[in-house]
Amino acid sequence: MNFKNEVVIITGGGSGIGEEAARQLVAAGAKVVINGRTQEKLAATAKSIDPKGRNINIFAGDIGHVDTASSLVNFTEKTFGNVDILINNAGVFVPKPFLETTEVEYDQYQDTILKGSYFMAQAAAKSMKESGGGAIVNTGSMWGSQAIAATPSSAYSAAKAGVHQLTKHLAIELAADNIRINTVAPAVVETPVYSSFLTDEQIAEALPGFAAMHPLGRNGKPADLVNAILFLASEKASWITGVVLPVDGGIMAGRN
Repeated sequence: MNFKNEVVIITGGGSGIGEEAARQLVAAGAKVVINGRTQEKLAATAKSIDPKGRNINIFAGDIGHVDTASSLVNFTEKTFGNVDILINNAGVFVPKPFLETTEVEYDQYQDTILKGSYFMAQAAAKSMKESGGGAIVNTGSMWGSQAIAATPSSAYSAAKAGVHQLTKHLAIELAADNIRINTVAPAVVETPVYSSFLTDEQIAEALPGFAAMHPLGRNGKPADLVNAILFLASEKASWITGVVLPVDGGIMAGRN
């Protein structure tokens, strides 16, 4: 797909799905700003994608803070001129039983995933409206549609379910401004997120077991998600909005 001179913001762009999206978009001609909490991590990712830094820039900040969204949009406009595409990808995932989840942990999920997506979409949509339209793609989750006993994650799932419903509401509200919004809902994707609560040895042991849950027999890779994200962000999806698209190896269709 051709994204020549399209300007893209990616939250959670320092690794995993966000990093792969940035890599593919720059290769397809886009100008990209990646966001995350850690300046050094973002800088290393940007350098690996575009060593000369002509088509990628970074903006460090916690998307759970509302003013980060408007500052990120302003930075992108000053750097590349406008905002055409937003990929709302920032998230956190640390499974924990409902009876043990604290208010601080609950708030972290809501702030990063739901509030972050909400106000980031709002800031980007204001910019897109002024320039004639655009596309927003959220990263949702299979966990926002069903529960998995092996990964108790009620707070995470509630936040992702909110993103799914937000997608549908904004699709209606923003359609008149030529702004489309869709969501991809992955199952288990092999990204660095698992390192936040598992050791390398535990990851190597757990991931093959998760692969068996998927009818297609394997876990997802970041590129699997990015292929869908880029399609939904492109002109090829110009008549698609308000969709929550499972990209999940068939797991929502049924189980082996």
